[in-house]
Amino acid sequence: MKKIYSLLLLSVSISITTSAQLVYKDVAGIFYNRCTSCHHANGGGPFGMMTYSETYIHASSIQADLNSGKMPPWPPDTTYTRLLHERIITTTEKAAILSWIATGAQMGDTTLAPAPPLYTKYQLNGTPDLILQIPAFASNATSGDKYNCFALPTGLATDRIIRAFEISPSNPSIVHHVVVNIDTTGTVTSDLSGGCYSEPGQLGIGGWAPGSPPTVYPSSSTLKMGMKLKAGSKLILQMHYPAGSGGQIDSTQIRLYFYPTSATGIRNVYANTFLQNWTLPIIANTTPSFTAKYPSGSTTLPTDMSIFATSPHSHHLCIDMKVYAYRTSPVDTIPLIHIPKWDFNWQGLYVHPHLVKVPAGYKLFSKHKFDNTINNPDNPNNPPKTVNAGTSTTDEMLFDSFEWMYYQPGDDTIDIGNILHGDSLLITSVNELPFVSQSITSYVYPNPANETAMLIVTNERAANCELKIFDLRGNKVPMEVSRTADAFILRKGSLPPGVYFYTLSTGKFTGSGKIILMPK
Repeated sequence: MKKIYSLLLLSVSISITTSAQLVYKDVAGIFYNRCTSCHHANGGGPFGMMTYSETYIHASSIQADLNSGKMPPWPPDTTYTRLLHERIITTTEKAAILSWIATGAQMGDTTLAPAPPLYTKYQLNGTPDLILQIPAFASNATSGDKYNCFALPTGLATDRIIRAFEISPSNPSIVHHVVVNIDTTGTVTSDLSGGCYSEPGQLGIGGWAPGSPPTVYPSSSTLKMGMKLKAGSKLILQMHYPAGSGGQIDSTQIRLYFYPTSATGIRNVYANTFLQNWTLPIIANTTPSFTAKYPSGSTTLPTDMSIFATSPHSHHLCIDMKVYAYRTSPVDTIPLIHIPKWDFNWQGLYVHPHLVKVPAGYKLFSKHKFDNTINNPDNPNNPPKTVNAGTSTTDEMLFDSFEWMYYQPGDDTIDIGNILHGDSLLITSVNELPFVSQSITSYVYPNPANETAMLIVTNERAANCELKIFDLRGNKVPMEVSRTADAFILRKGSLPPGVYFYTLSTGKFTGSGKIILMPK
């Protein structure tokens, strides 16, 4: 996936006049930006969306998934917290695609479409320090989902610190997800029975699902962080193969990049599942909620911590989960993540744009709601039956993990998104612009424009932004402007043709761009 730690921003040529009919060139850039990170060859999506012909034949499915909110698959609530790698689509972009489909998904002149993004097999630059690969394996998921755990010796004679890694399935169409643990003892053996529901190992380091970015820890003069991999350890790859993939071959590999052994100043990243609840009697035909807190009882965190990423987890009965830190006196809450429509098929390690400070004296807390009725389409039992806590996917879990460090002054001001975007390990598409979490990102289409254009704001609400437009001499010019939740509608009016510039500000963040007005 090439949408790494950034929002893809293309100038998409879309006519927004009410009398015009959209054609493929008008929406191609939206598909490239919002969909093709998964929907390309070897991207994990069920079909490609890189060309008109690939997209057109799936127009009805795209329409249904957009209308239902199923796609793009981003479960976290962006009004609760913002996170890196968000797979989202703006209201205006969604409306443009639906309008194109509703009017026949016309092809038009495809040579006028913007250039598609470029994808390569691997997502990280350079040669990995260690590549581990499971042997060619024929999926045993014939009649049901199967979980197989491969224990891969690292062969390391000395301890190393992981700077980054990526997981690359050889057959992503049959890999539902991968979870990676470190066995520091080096004694765990492979379990290929199909029933390895609980990944062995002492330390989780992340995983893979379709569309997932690689795991890259910040490595800059501001912040260096990494996870220790002890000599003699094994990596345990838990592979989830979905029902119906039986007999198909996969040989997933994990590609690891280490810090040099001479590197100094690297802060250790810890991975812990602090929030667990193993008493979940979810009675048939009920919709209960269960909670977990850490530390338990009346104790609180003994030291300040900096949270890098949060990874909540449940199975098929869960419908809602919220994770936060809190203090009772004086009352305070630090939001971490809210997933209002939990989907077992789309789960991950969610990285925070800034390290989140949770001070000593607070607790970590989570609340998961479950629906064990016939109204839950993901309920594995029909009719519903009582389900308890357990490691099988037909059981349930409240199992919320974190990657974190001991807090140091200034951690909560560090912009993780900016550091990672400039990382030399990351391959970026020629069509990408930087993700700058403290800038307002936007684009205009059509651009050049004749009478009307839209200025789309992608990482801030347009309603919050002040817009100013200037000519080449820096003089502020009048332009008729109205706004929606995520866009400004610009009308040329009496302005002469030419190049104009705009600025956006919220008092806290700023952004800018260019508008070209053409003659009638």
